[in-house]
Amino acid sequence: MAASPYTPHDSAVPPSLPRAPGILPALALILLYFLLQAMASALLGFAAAMLEKWRHPQLSHAQIHQHAMDVLHRPDSNAMLVAIALPLIALIMFWLVQRTWPLLWTRAASPGFGLVAPTAPRWYLAALAIGLVMPPLGAWLTQLLAHGHEVTQNVQELSRDASSQLRLPLAIVAVTVGPMIEELMFRGVLLSALLQHLPRAAAIALCALLFGVVHLVGLDFQWYALPNLILLAAALCWLRLASASLWPAILAHALYNLFALVALFVEA
Repeated sequence: MAASPYTPHDSAVPPSLPRAPGILPALALILLYFLLQAMASALLGFAAAMLEKWRHPQLSHAQIHQHAMDVLHRPDSNAMLVAIALPLIALIMFWLVQRTWPLLWTRAASPGFGLVAPTAPRWYLAALAIGLVMPPLGAWLTQLLAHGHEVTQNVQELSRDASSQLRLPLAIVAVTVGPMIEELMFRGVLLSALLQHLPRAAAIALCALLFGVVHLVGLDFQWYALPNLILLAAALCWLRLASASLWPAILAHALYNLFALVALFVEA
């Protein structure tokens, strides 16, 4: 008599945990994000050079190159580049992350990226507090370390110098798209990768440090702005883990950017 394929003594096999992202793939993802931004800038310069060559074929290569550099350094050109290219780059990155780690997308616990509702609504209040407290606290800390030197980020300079028609779309991108993609990469993918190899405190510290370091270029390597960004990133890491969701960190990051832009526009 053939044995039954199922008996009452059989026990369900627990499903295996989704595979966590490795540290190197997580860092490669962040590198790709910034490389795509550099490629978008290069494409803008190439398009400007080709247009100038078509309009003025008698110009030398050196003159065409100088024209392309002039276009790239115009505030409005850079503002348009950020407002148009960053959402497209974000879509590419979201697609890549979701395709590479589909089971981690909506997983709250580590490994997981936390694109689910937080454990309680109060975490949105915590996000609001962090988003409102960190800008003045960070500004005070930066000025304390800078000893009177002016500290600005590229996005702030673009917002201040761009024409009034471009300020609103640039601000919208800085407050929505920027926080979403950066939180997914740093507090989602990278933090999940680090937590598989390091204690929680060390993972948070390293994630926050890397977040600050990658923004050094946008700060023109003004090192005294790093503690502000590292402190913000550490608070966002804590918020992500404590709430079991990425959304409060996204909200706090968006409020931080909004506060900085509002303060900039008021000063202008």
